[in-house]
Amino acid sequence: MNVSSNKPLEKLPVFSFKGIQMQTFHITWLTFFVCFFGWFGLAPLMPAIRADLNLTKPQVGNTIIAAVSATIFARLIIGKLCDTWGPRKTYTALLAIGAFPVMLVGLAHDYTTFLLFRLAIGVIGASFVITQFHTSMMFAPKIKGTANAVAGGWGNLGGGITQLAMPMIMAVIIGFGYTKAEAWRLAMVVPGLMMLVMAFVYYRYTKDTPNGNYNEIERTTAKAEKVSFWKACADVRVWALSLAYACCFGMEITFDGVASLYFFDNFNMKETEAGFWAMLFGFMNIFARALGGIVADKVGQNYGMRGKGILLAGMLLLEGVGIILFANSGNLTLAIVSMITFALFLKMANGSTYAIVPFVNPKAVGVISGVVGAGGNIGGMLMGFLFKSQSISYGQAFMYIGAIVVIAGLLLFLVNFGKKVVVESVEAELQTI
Repeated sequence: MNVSSNKPLEKLPVFSFKGIQMQTFHITWLTFFVCFFGWFGLAPLMPAIRADLNLTKPQVGNTIIAAVSATIFARLIIGKLCDTWGPRKTYTALLAIGAFPVMLVGLAHDYTTFLLFRLAIGVIGASFVITQFHTSMMFAPKIKGTANAVAGGWGNLGGGITQLAMPMIMAVIIGFGYTKAEAWRLAMVVPGLMMLVMAFVYYRYTKDTPNGNYNEIERTTAKAEKVSFWKACADVRVWALSLAYACCFGMEITFDGVASLYFFDNFNMKETEAGFWAMLFGFMNIFARALGGIVADKVGQNYGMRGKGILLAGMLLLEGVGIILFANSGNLTLAIVSMITFALFLKMANGSTYAIVPFVNPKAVGVISGVVGAGGNIGGMLMGFLFKSQSISYGQAFMYIGAIVVIAGLLLFLVNFGKKVVVESVEAELQTI
Protein backbone atom coordinates (compact mmCIF):
# COMPACT_ATOMS: atom_id res chain seq x y z
CA MET A 1 0.00 0.00 0.00
CA ASN A 2 1.36 3.38 -1.00
CA VAL A 3 0.14 6.01 1.45
CA SER A 4 1.81 8.68 -0.68
CA SER A 5 -0.44 7.99 -3.69
CA ASN A 6 -3.21 10.30 -4.82
CA LYS A 7 -5.88 7.63 -4.56
CA PRO A 8 -8.17 6.64 -1.67
CA LEU A 9 -6.44 4.20 0.68
CA GLU A 10 -7.61 0.60 0.86
CA LYS A 11 -6.26 0.11 4.39
CA LEU A 12 -6.26 2.19 7.58
CA PRO A 13 -2.73 2.36 9.06
CA VAL A 14 -3.84 4.23 12.19
CA PHE A 15 -0.29 4.84 13.43
CA SER A 16 0.87 6.35 10.15
CA PHE A 17 1.00 10.07 9.39
CA LYS A 18 2.39 9.65 5.88
CA GLY A 19 0.49 10.86 2.85
CA ILE A 20 -2.30 13.41 2.65
CA GLN A 21 -4.89 10.70 3.35
CA MET A 22 -3.59 9.77 6.79
CA GLN A 23 -2.58 13.34 7.58
CA THR A 24 -6.13 14.47 6.85
CA PHE A 25 -7.56 11.50 8.76
CA HIS A 26 -5.69 12.37 11.96
CA ILE A 27 -6.32 16.11 11.71
CA THR A 28 -10.05 15.69 11.06
CA TRP A 29 -10.73 13.39 14.03
CA LEU A 30 -8.61 15.59 16.31
CA THR A 31 -10.51 18.67 15.10
CA PHE A 32 -13.83 16.96 15.83
CA PHE A 33 -12.45 16.04 19.27
CA VAL A 34 -11.71 19.72 19.96
CA CYS A 35 -15.14 20.75 18.66
CA PHE A 36 -16.74 18.70 21.43
CA PHE A 37 -14.97 20.87 24.00
CA GLY A 38 -16.69 23.89 22.50
CA TRP A 39 -20.03 22.18 21.84
CA PHE A 40 -20.45 20.40 25.19
CA GLY A 41 -17.96 22.23 27.39
CA LEU A 42 -20.84 23.86 29.26
CA ALA A 43 -22.58 20.55 30.10
CA PRO A 44 -20.33 19.43 33.00
CA LEU A 45 -20.31 23.03 34.31
CA MET A 46 -24.12 23.16 34.49
CA PRO A 47 -24.34 22.60 38.29
CA ALA A 48 -22.33 25.83 38.77
CA ILE A 49 -24.13 27.64 35.92
CA ARG A 50 -27.55 26.58 37.24
CA ALA A 51 -26.73 28.03 40.65
CA ASP A 52 -25.18 31.20 39.21
CA LEU A 53 -28.05 32.04 36.85
CA ASN A 54 -30.83 30.58 39.06
CA LEU A 55 -32.06 28.29 36.28
CA THR A 56 -35.17 26.15 36.75
CA LYS A 57 -35.43 22.56 35.50
CA PRO A 58 -37.43 23.60 32.38
CA GLN A 59 -34.85 26.31 31.65
CA VAL A 60 -31.99 23.80 31.98
CA GLY A 61 -33.94 21.54 29.62
CA ASN A 62 -34.29 24.36 27.12
CA THR A 63 -30.53 24.90 27.08
CA ILE A 64 -30.04 21.19 26.40
CA ILE A 65 -32.49 21.43 23.49
CA ALA A 66 -30.78 24.59 22.20
CA ALA A 67 -27.41 22.83 22.20
CA VAL A 68 -28.61 20.28 19.65
CA SER A 69 -31.41 22.02 17.74
CA ALA A 70 -29.25 24.62 15.96
CA THR A 71 -27.07 21.76 14.73
CA ILE A 72 -30.00 20.31 12.77
CA PHE A 73 -30.07 23.15 10.26
CA ALA A 74 -26.31 23.62 10.34
CA ARG A 75 -25.71 19.99 9.35
CA LEU A 76 -28.01 20.26 6.35
CA ILE A 77 -26.17 23.36 5.12
CA ILE A 78 -22.71 22.03 5.93
CA GLY A 79 -23.38 18.80 4.03
CA LYS A 80 -24.11 20.74 0.85
CA LEU A 81 -21.08 22.99 1.37
CA CYS A 82 -18.84 19.92 1.60
CA ASP A 83 -20.11 18.80 -1.82
CA THR A 84 -19.62 22.21 -3.41
CA TRP A 85 -17.14 24.34 -1.45
CA GLY A 86 -14.99 21.52 -0.09
CA PRO A 87 -14.46 20.10 3.44
CA ARG A 88 -11.20 22.03 4.05
CA LYS A 89 -12.67 25.52 3.67
CA THR A 90 -15.96 24.50 5.27
CA TYR A 91 -14.28 23.16 8.43
CA THR A 92 -11.96 26.17 8.68
CA ALA A 93 -14.89 28.60 8.49
CA LEU A 94 -16.97 26.63 11.00
CA LEU A 95 -14.12 26.55 13.52
CA ALA A 96 -13.28 30.24 13.16
CA ILE A 97 -16.89 31.40 13.45
CA GLY A 98 -17.90 28.92 16.15
CA ALA A 99 -15.01 29.84 18.44
CA PHE A 100 -16.46 33.26 19.23
CA PRO A 101 -19.75 32.29 20.96
CA VAL A 102 -17.75 29.67 22.90
CA MET A 103 -15.33 32.29 24.24
CA LEU A 104 -18.03 34.94 24.76
CA VAL A 105 -20.68 32.80 26.50
CA GLY A 106 -19.23 34.05 29.78
CA LEU A 107 -20.84 37.42 29.04
CA ALA A 108 -24.27 35.84 29.65
CA HIS A 109 -25.78 37.01 32.94
CA ASP A 110 -29.35 35.76 32.68
CA TYR A 111 -31.31 32.82 31.24
CA THR A 112 -32.20 34.50 27.94
CA THR A 113 -28.69 35.53 26.94
CA PHE A 114 -27.29 32.18 28.06
CA LEU A 115 -29.89 30.37 25.93
CA LEU A 116 -28.98 32.46 22.87
CA PHE A 117 -25.29 31.74 23.31
CA ARG A 118 -26.07 28.03 23.75
CA LEU A 119 -28.04 28.12 20.50
CA ALA A 120 -25.14 29.75 18.64
CA ILE A 121 -22.65 27.26 20.07
CA GLY A 122 -24.87 24.41 18.82
CA VAL A 123 -23.81 25.15 15.23
CA ILE A 124 -20.41 23.60 16.06
CA GLY A 125 -22.09 20.19 16.11
CA ALA A 126 -22.16 20.30 12.29
CA SER A 127 -18.43 19.51 12.47
CA PHE A 128 -19.33 15.83 12.50
CA VAL A 129 -20.65 15.94 8.93
CA ILE A 130 -17.37 17.39 7.64
CA THR A 131 -15.35 14.77 9.53
CA GLN A 132 -17.34 11.90 8.00
CA PHE A 133 -17.39 13.47 4.53
CA HIS A 134 -13.66 14.16 4.53
CA THR A 135 -12.79 10.68 5.79
CA SER A 136 -15.01 9.17 3.08
CA MET A 137 -13.02 11.06 0.45
CA MET A 138 -9.72 9.59 1.65
CA PHE A 139 -10.55 5.86 1.79
CA ALA A 140 -11.72 3.17 -0.62
CA PRO A 141 -15.18 1.57 -0.28
CA LYS A 142 -14.08 -1.63 1.46
CA ILE A 143 -12.49 0.26 4.37
CA LYS A 144 -14.72 3.35 4.38
CA GLY A 145 -16.99 2.19 7.21
CA THR A 146 -14.04 1.40 9.46
CA ALA A 147 -12.30 4.71 8.69
CA ASN A 148 -15.48 6.72 9.30
CA ALA A 149 -16.17 4.88 12.54
CA VAL A 150 -12.65 5.32 13.92
CA ALA A 151 -12.56 9.02 13.01
CA GLY A 152 -16.05 9.60 14.42
CA GLY A 153 -15.35 7.55 17.53
CA TRP A 154 -12.04 9.19 18.40
CA GLY A 155 -13.62 12.57 17.75
CA ASN A 156 -16.64 11.74 19.89
CA LEU A 157 -14.19 10.80 22.63
CA GLY A 158 -13.94 14.54 23.14
CA GLY A 159 -17.50 14.46 24.46
CA GLY A 160 -16.31 12.20 27.26
CA ILE A 161 -12.99 13.88 28.05
CA THR A 162 -14.80 17.23 28.19
CA GLN A 163 -16.94 15.96 31.05
CA LEU A 164 -13.86 15.60 33.24
CA ALA A 165 -11.55 18.23 31.76
CA MET A 166 -13.84 21.26 31.99
CA PRO A 167 -14.63 20.85 35.73
CA MET A 168 -10.88 20.44 36.30
CA ILE A 169 -10.14 23.62 34.33
CA MET A 170 -12.79 25.40 36.40
CA ALA A 171 -11.26 24.02 39.61
CA VAL A 172 -7.81 25.32 38.61
CA ILE A 173 -9.26 28.78 37.95
CA ILE A 174 -11.00 28.71 41.34
CA GLY A 175 -7.60 27.82 42.82
CA PHE A 176 -6.33 31.20 41.61
CA GLY A 177 -8.94 32.93 43.75
CA TYR A 178 -11.89 33.28 41.40
CA THR A 179 -15.44 32.40 42.42
CA LYS A 180 -17.41 29.58 40.74
CA ALA A 181 -19.52 32.19 38.96
CA GLU A 182 -16.37 33.71 37.46
CA ALA A 183 -14.54 30.42 36.90
CA TRP A 184 -17.07 28.74 34.59
CA ARG A 185 -17.04 31.84 32.37
CA LEU A 186 -13.26 31.95 32.13
CA ALA A 187 -13.06 28.19 31.59
CA MET A 188 -14.95 28.44 28.28
CA VAL A 189 -12.22 30.65 26.78
CA VAL A 190 -9.97 27.57 26.65
CA PRO A 191 -11.99 25.50 24.12
CA GLY A 192 -12.57 28.63 22.03
CA LEU A 193 -8.83 29.19 21.68
CA MET A 194 -8.31 25.49 20.88
CA MET A 195 -10.82 25.81 18.02
CA LEU A 196 -8.98 28.79 16.53
CA VAL A 197 -5.72 26.82 16.58
CA MET A 198 -7.38 23.91 14.79
CA ALA A 199 -8.85 26.28 12.18
CA PHE A 200 -5.30 27.23 11.20
CA VAL A 201 -4.09 23.61 11.27
CA TYR A 202 -7.01 22.39 9.15
CA TYR A 203 -6.57 25.04 6.47
CA ARG A 204 -2.80 24.64 6.34
CA TYR A 205 -2.32 20.88 6.51
CA THR A 206 -5.33 19.15 4.86
CA LYS A 207 -6.62 18.85 1.30
CA ASP A 208 -10.15 18.25 0.02
CA THR A 209 -9.27 15.05 -1.84
CA PRO A 210 -6.22 12.78 -2.24
CA ASN A 211 -5.66 14.57 -5.57
CA GLY A 212 -5.75 18.06 -4.09
CA ASN A 213 -8.22 20.81 -3.22
CA TYR A 214 -11.37 21.40 -5.25
CA ASN A 215 -9.94 24.58 -6.79
CA GLU A 216 -6.72 22.80 -7.77
CA ILE A 217 -8.20 19.90 -9.72
CA GLU A 218 -10.63 19.40 -12.55
CA ARG A 219 -13.58 17.84 -10.79
CA THR A 220 -15.42 15.45 -13.04
CA THR A 221 -17.47 14.86 -9.91
CA ALA A 222 -19.06 18.25 -10.57
CA LYS A 223 -22.14 16.35 -11.69
CA ALA A 224 -22.51 15.32 -8.05
CA GLU A 225 -23.40 18.92 -7.32
CA LYS A 226 -26.38 18.63 -9.66
CA VAL A 227 -28.05 15.95 -7.55
CA SER A 228 -30.89 17.84 -5.92
CA PHE A 229 -31.52 17.65 -2.20
CA TRP A 230 -34.94 16.08 -2.67
CA LYS A 231 -33.75 13.56 -5.25
CA ALA A 232 -30.96 12.45 -2.95
CA CYS A 233 -33.43 12.11 -0.07
CA ALA A 234 -36.13 10.28 -2.05
CA ASP A 235 -34.53 6.97 -1.02
CA VAL A 236 -36.31 5.48 1.99
CA ARG A 237 -32.96 4.26 3.29
CA VAL A 238 -31.91 7.86 3.95
CA TRP A 239 -34.85 8.34 6.30
CA ALA A 240 -34.31 4.92 7.90
CA LEU A 241 -30.71 5.88 8.63
CA SER A 242 -31.89 9.24 9.99
CA LEU A 243 -34.23 7.40 12.37
CA ALA A 244 -31.42 5.07 13.43
CA TYR A 245 -29.05 7.97 14.04
CA ALA A 246 -31.74 9.83 15.98
CA CYS A 247 -31.86 6.85 18.34
CA CYS A 248 -28.12 6.29 18.75
CA PHE A 249 -26.29 9.60 18.27
CA GLY A 250 -29.37 11.51 19.45
CA MET A 251 -29.20 9.60 22.72
CA GLU A 252 -25.44 10.12 22.91
CA ILE A 253 -25.57 13.92 22.74
CA THR A 254 -28.60 13.95 25.07
CA PHE A 255 -26.70 11.87 27.62
CA ASP A 256 -23.62 14.09 27.20
CA GLY A 257 -25.86 17.03 28.13
CA VAL A 258 -27.55 15.54 31.20
CA ALA A 259 -25.12 12.93 32.55
CA SER A 260 -23.21 15.20 34.94
CA LEU A 261 -26.42 16.70 36.34
CA TYR A 262 -27.95 13.22 36.67
CA PHE A 263 -25.03 11.85 38.71
CA PHE A 264 -24.65 15.14 40.62
CA ASP A 265 -28.30 15.19 41.70
CA ASN A 266 -28.94 11.46 42.23
CA PHE A 267 -25.74 10.39 43.95
CA ASN A 268 -24.74 13.58 45.84
CA MET A 269 -21.43 14.13 44.08
CA LYS A 270 -19.12 17.05 43.44
CA GLU A 271 -18.85 18.42 39.89
CA THR A 272 -15.53 16.64 39.30
CA GLU A 273 -16.88 13.28 40.53
CA ALA A 274 -20.03 13.56 38.43
CA GLY A 275 -17.84 14.60 35.49
CA PHE A 276 -15.71 11.48 35.90
CA TRP A 277 -18.66 9.08 35.61
CA ALA A 278 -20.10 11.08 32.73
CA MET A 279 -16.68 10.89 31.06
CA LEU A 280 -16.78 7.09 31.25
CA PHE A 281 -19.75 7.10 28.88
CA GLY A 282 -17.92 9.19 26.29
CA PHE A 283 -14.65 7.30 26.81
CA MET A 284 -16.27 4.22 25.24
CA ASN A 285 -15.80 6.00 21.91
CA ILE A 286 -12.11 5.13 21.98
CA PHE A 287 -13.05 1.70 20.60
CA ALA A 288 -16.84 1.10 20.48
CA ARG A 289 -17.76 3.25 17.47
CA ALA A 290 -14.74 1.92 15.58
CA LEU A 291 -15.82 -1.62 16.48
CA GLY A 292 -19.23 -0.92 14.95
CA GLY A 293 -17.64 0.24 11.70
CA ILE A 294 -15.18 -2.68 11.57
CA VAL A 295 -17.92 -5.26 12.16
CA ALA A 296 -20.18 -3.53 9.61
CA ASP A 297 -17.44 -3.66 6.96
CA LYS A 298 -16.87 -7.38 7.64
CA VAL A 299 -20.59 -8.08 7.55
CA GLY A 300 -20.89 -6.05 4.35
CA GLN A 301 -18.19 -8.10 2.62
CA ASN A 302 -20.05 -11.33 3.42
CA TYR A 303 -23.70 -10.30 3.44
CA GLY A 304 -23.82 -6.99 1.59
CA MET A 305 -25.77 -3.90 2.51
CA ARG A 306 -28.70 -6.00 3.71
CA GLY A 307 -26.40 -7.57 6.30
CA LYS A 308 -25.21 -4.13 7.43
CA GLY A 309 -28.83 -3.05 7.91
CA ILE A 310 -29.67 -6.09 10.04
CA LEU A 311 -26.55 -5.47 12.15
CA LEU A 312 -27.61 -1.85 12.73
CA ALA A 313 -31.13 -2.90 13.72
CA GLY A 314 -29.72 -5.41 16.21
CA MET A 315 -27.41 -2.83 17.79
CA LEU A 316 -30.34 -0.43 18.27
CA LEU A 317 -32.44 -3.14 19.86
CA LEU A 318 -29.71 -3.97 22.37
CA GLU A 319 -29.07 -0.27 23.02
CA GLY A 320 -32.74 0.26 23.90
CA VAL A 321 -32.74 -2.66 26.32
CA GLY A 322 -29.61 -1.27 27.98
CA ILE A 323 -31.17 2.18 28.41
CA ILE A 324 -34.23 0.61 30.07
CA LEU A 325 -31.92 -1.24 32.49
CA PHE A 326 -30.10 2.04 33.25
CA ALA A 327 -33.41 3.79 33.92
CA ASN A 328 -34.27 1.14 36.51
CA SER A 329 -30.89 0.95 38.25
CA GLY A 330 -31.25 1.65 41.95
CA ASN A 331 -27.65 2.35 42.92
CA LEU A 332 -24.43 3.74 41.48
CA THR A 333 -22.88 0.35 40.65
CA LEU A 334 -25.87 -0.81 38.60
CA ALA A 335 -26.11 2.60 36.95
CA ILE A 336 -22.46 2.44 35.83
CA VAL A 337 -22.67 -1.17 34.57
CA SER A 338 -25.89 -0.57 32.62
CA MET A 339 -24.54 2.74 31.28
CA ILE A 340 -21.43 1.02 29.91
CA THR A 341 -23.63 -1.71 28.39
CA PHE A 342 -25.94 0.60 26.46
CA ALA A 343 -23.01 2.86 25.58
CA LEU A 344 -21.30 -0.06 23.82
CA PHE A 345 -24.26 -0.85 21.58
CA LEU A 346 -25.14 2.84 21.07
CA LYS A 347 -21.67 3.71 19.80
CA MET A 348 -21.46 0.56 17.68
CA ALA A 349 -24.77 1.64 16.12
CA ASN A 350 -23.21 5.05 15.39
CA GLY A 351 -20.36 3.35 13.55
CA SER A 352 -22.68 0.96 11.71
CA THR A 353 -24.85 3.83 10.49
CA TYR A 354 -21.98 5.65 8.81
CA ALA A 355 -20.68 2.39 7.35
CA ILE A 356 -23.89 2.48 5.25
CA VAL A 357 -24.26 6.23 4.55
CA PRO A 358 -21.49 6.63 1.88
CA PHE A 359 -23.02 3.87 -0.28
CA VAL A 360 -26.62 5.04 -0.51
CA ASN A 361 -25.78 7.56 -3.25
CA PRO A 362 -22.08 8.34 -3.80
CA LYS A 363 -23.00 11.36 -5.94
CA ALA A 364 -24.51 13.06 -2.89
CA VAL A 365 -22.45 11.83 0.06
CA GLY A 366 -22.34 15.30 1.62
CA VAL A 367 -26.10 15.85 1.39
CA ILE A 368 -26.98 12.42 2.77
CA SER A 369 -24.34 12.70 5.52
CA GLY A 370 -25.92 16.01 6.47
CA VAL A 371 -29.48 14.67 6.49
CA VAL A 372 -28.59 11.60 8.55
CA GLY A 373 -26.44 13.71 10.87
CA ALA A 374 -29.32 16.15 11.29
CA GLY A 375 -31.52 13.18 12.15
CA GLY A 376 -29.24 12.51 15.11
CA ASN A 377 -29.76 16.04 16.36
CA ILE A 378 -33.52 15.91 15.83
CA GLY A 379 -33.50 12.84 18.06
CA GLY A 380 -31.44 14.71 20.65
CA MET A 381 -33.76 17.70 20.49
CA LEU A 382 -36.91 15.60 20.96
CA MET A 383 -35.33 13.71 23.85
CA GLY A 384 -34.44 17.05 25.41
CA PHE A 385 -38.11 17.87 25.81
CA LEU A 386 -38.46 14.88 28.15
CA PHE A 387 -35.71 16.24 30.39
CA LYS A 388 -37.24 19.69 30.71
CA SER A 389 -40.61 18.39 31.92
CA GLN A 390 -41.50 19.13 35.55
CA SER A 391 -43.72 16.04 35.73
CA ILE A 392 -41.18 13.52 34.38
CA SER A 393 -38.06 12.53 36.31
CA TYR A 394 -34.76 11.93 34.55
CA GLY A 395 -35.14 8.21 35.26
CA GLN A 396 -38.59 8.12 33.64
CA ALA A 397 -37.24 10.03 30.63
CA PHE A 398 -34.56 7.38 30.14
CA MET A 399 -37.23 4.67 30.39
CA TYR A 400 -39.33 6.26 27.62
CA ILE A 401 -36.28 6.73 25.41
CA GLY A 402 -35.24 3.10 25.86
CA ALA A 403 -38.69 1.90 24.77
CA ILE A 404 -38.63 4.16 21.69
CA VAL A 405 -35.18 2.90 20.67
CA VAL A 406 -36.34 -0.72 20.96
CA ILE A 407 -39.29 0.01 18.67
CA ALA A 408 -37.05 1.81 16.16
CA GLY A 409 -34.67 -1.15 16.12
CA LEU A 410 -37.53 -3.53 15.35
CA LEU A 411 -38.74 -1.27 12.52
CA LEU A 412 -35.28 -1.20 10.93
CA PHE A 413 -35.32 -4.97 10.50
CA LEU A 414 -38.01 -4.32 7.86
CA VAL A 415 -35.84 -1.99 5.72
CA ASN A 416 -33.92 -3.50 2.81
CA PHE A 417 -30.63 -1.60 2.75
CA GLY A 418 -29.40 -3.93 -0.02
CA LYS A 419 -31.49 -2.26 -2.71
CA LYS A 420 -29.36 -2.02 -5.86
CA VAL A 421 -29.28 1.64 -6.85
CA VAL A 422 -25.60 2.45 -7.21
CA VAL A 423 -22.45 0.39 -7.68
CA GLU A 424 -19.65 0.83 -5.16
CA SER A 425 -17.04 0.90 -7.92
CA VAL A 426 -18.63 4.09 -9.21
CA GLU A 427 -17.91 5.70 -5.87
CA ALA A 428 -14.31 4.60 -6.02
CA GLU A 429 -14.04 6.19 -9.45
CA LEU A 430 -15.65 9.39 -8.24
CA GLN A 431 -13.17 9.69 -5.42
CA THR A 432 -10.00 9.12 -7.43
CA ILE A 433 -10.30 12.36 -9.34
